[in-house]
Amino acid sequence: LPGVRYHIIRGTLDAAGVQNRNQARSKYGTKRPKKK
Repeated sequence: LPGVRYHIIRGTLDAAGVQNRNQARSKYGTKRPKKK
């Protein structure tokens, strides 16, 4: 599962790479987007 790599790399990408991550947020630890 290529996506799971990001779960580990997430800390490296930090907010920058994670902000666009609105699907599968739980995997990436992004905050919930306010607008929906």
